[in-house]
Amino acid sequence: MSKENKTKKKLFKRRPKEKKLNRSMAGNTLLFVIMFICGVFMALPLVMIINNALKPLDEIYQFPPKIFVRNPTLENFSDLFVLMNSSWVPFSRYILNTIIITGGGMVGHVLCASLAAYPLAKHSFPGKNILFGMVVLSMMFSWTVTQIPQYLIISWLHINNTYAALILPACSFGMGLYLMKQFMEQLPDSLMESARLDGATEWRVFWSIVMPNVKPAWLTLAIFQFQQMWGSLFLRNEELKPLQYALQQITAGGTARAGAAAAVTFIIAAVPIIFFLICQSNVLETMTTSGMKD
Repeated sequence: MSKENKTKKKLFKRRPKEKKLNRSMAGNTLLFVIMFICGVFMALPLVMIINNALKPLDEIYQFPPKIFVRNPTLENFSDLFVLMNSSWVPFSRYILNTIIITGGGMVGHVLCASLAAYPLAKHSFPGKNILFGMVVLSMMFSWTVTQIPQYLIISWLHINNTYAALILPACSFGMGLYLMKQFMEQLPDSLMESARLDGATEWRVFWSIVMPNVKPAWLTLAIFQFQQMWGSLFLRNEELKPLQYALQQITAGGTARAGAAAAVTFIIAAVPIIFFLICQSNVLETMTTSGMKD
């Protein structure tokens, strides 16, 4: 036997055996049942929102309450449409305000978080750990705690009662910077080093190498930020307020508007869900560099 064959034989013997997962049929069935029960409990609020939006008033106030609608109707949405048209601010204005606030907040937050996370993840400089520790520490405070400091800063900048009063605070959300930094750290340094050897600048490396490879991260971040901006209420002028504020004002009309209130709840829940479903394929996409090693 040649030396080459002997070497291959030794390497084959040293190779560890692959472990096989042994699951019984009973174990798989139990796991499926547990996951099914958890899925039902998680989907129950959404099912109730959909059914309440289709219930007439007599079924909404029925006791004990029923989960599923018996006589579905679209009168709740028609009543909501009539109430929105009777407002002195056009309904299209609320939609435009929502697009400006949510769009500006999402784009600004993703850009600021990505630009700040890149040097923290792929560069070394004095005070790097201290800065990142401050970011992590800021995540310990709830949004209500920072409302007064935010209002003082916004007043000092003289941007009260403007779109910027909602968009600028959204750009400094610490969770986004933390998420982007963790994703960028998974990228192999060899990708950026090879681009620099080819003459690419740091700006080109960031836009052409880093951002496309962390696409699932910034799309996930955009979804989280959209859900927060969708409910932002920090304006005085009625012409500048988002759609959700107008919808919530309609629900304050008492029991007579219970049907319209159910339709409002459905719309407020449906918009973030639809946005998530549109981006779902990209959010769940496996990173292209997950199998690469330095």
